[in-house]
Amino acid sequence: MFDRYETPLASRYASEKMLELFSPRKRVETWRRLWAALARTEHELGLPVTAAQVKELEEHITDIDFDCAAQREKEVRHDVMAHIYAYGKAAPGAAGIIHLGATSCYVTDNGDLILYREGLRCLRREILGLLKTLAEFAENYKATPTIGYTHYQPAQPVTVGKRATLWMQDYLADLEELDFVLGTMRFLGCRGTTGTEASFLELFDGDEGKIDELNRRLAGDFGFSECFPVCGQTYPRKQDSRIMNCLSAIAQSAYRMAQDIRLLQHDRQLEEPFEDAQIGSSAMAYKRNPMRCERICSLSRCLMVDAMNAPLTASAQWLERSLDDSANRRISLPEAFLCADAILRLARNVCAGLRVNEKIIEKAVREYLPFAATENLLMEAVKRGGDRQQLHEVIRRCSMEATAVMKEGGDCDLLVRLAACPEFGMSREELETLLDPAAYIGRCPQQVDAFLAQLPPLSEETAVYEDTLFV
Repeated sequence: MFDRYETPLASRYASEKMLELFSPRKRVETWRRLWAALARTEHELGLPVTAAQVKELEEHITDIDFDCAAQREKEVRHDVMAHIYAYGKAAPGAAGIIHLGATSCYVTDNGDLILYREGLRCLRREILGLLKTLAEFAENYKATPTIGYTHYQPAQPVTVGKRATLWMQDYLADLEELDFVLGTMRFLGCRGTTGTEASFLELFDGDEGKIDELNRRLAGDFGFSECFPVCGQTYPRKQDSRIMNCLSAIAQSAYRMAQDIRLLQHDRQLEEPFEDAQIGSSAMAYKRNPMRCERICSLSRCLMVDAMNAPLTASAQWLERSLDDSANRRISLPEAFLCADAILRLARNVCAGLRVNEKIIEKAVREYLPFAATENLLMEAVKRGGDRQQLHEVIRRCSMEATAVMKEGGDCDLLVRLAACPEFGMSREELETLLDPAAYIGRCPQQVDAFLAQLPPLSEETAVYEDTLFV
């Protein structure tokens, strides 16, 4: 097993559930379910398909002879026909009616739609689980002051919990987009070689009502409320673009969050989980690198680039269809799902074990708060009779001098300098009383409460967290 390439998405990152969903067995079993459903519906609508043949097909959905199919595909160079042959071997009494009136896309495209829908549902559960973890984190730290940053420069204080709601808001947008995609997915149905349903017009002797009923029943059998109104041989590849855009959006959100954590871990304010025996560097034994967040960013870039395959394919369909989408879709879409799955599981792992170093955060706040508080200090000094313009200049000058000292490695002495200016009219002790960090975080705690109150239910479909060797 070690002398053949295997995608790391399978060997290191994706869950067993997602690997099973996009496995050859699940794919072909889905084809057989589609063939059996087609035969059953054709029997019910009066075509020459017997109940015994339908029963035989339904009894042989899972006993797939992959070796037989592979050998046949070498001969005929057609994977669907090879599996029709293998299915016929398993159900010989029904061999003659398998795939009646259908084209390959009946099983390949409808099968893909079924698998992609289930993949989206799996990702939805992972997003809900991640949101639940982040919601608990935001609640715990909703009033913990921390330095806010704009342009990655210290700015007005926020709270640790409020910052987590920014990440959550991105994931909620992804959830909304995912739900839209799920809610608007349609079935291809059995539409014929160019989407005209000509073969069924012949089979049903021109009875168009039976053709529509066939497609309604097939769609219903697989949980779809409707079929695409019109199509060529395939379902519209714009559907793939919608799906891949959704997966790319998840990657964008995860990248943003993981990169924020990486920046904060550089300052030791936050730390991703680190195991007791974990090695950070082969050379520098002291290191504690944010490898999980780095992996999230790495996989997210991979997914965002992969998502470009869908619009490129959708734009090159060549009238009723071209087969140059087949190999691309066979690789790009399953791997996008595996990648999104790995990203969300890693993100949840990180957030579940995220460490907040409150003493370091408090030290950073104390260091920069005098600068952030200068507007409040100015207002208080004016209330005590000072000249606003004169005081503004004092603050500007003292701030520049204090910054210069800090750049030389010294401590922030802004309050000492302000207290020494007679124009300010306030002692250092009086200035210190105005520097309670909680007074400078605005409505952060209330914003967190309001945000968490409007979240959708997060517990009913929450995925079970899976810890694995390579998470």
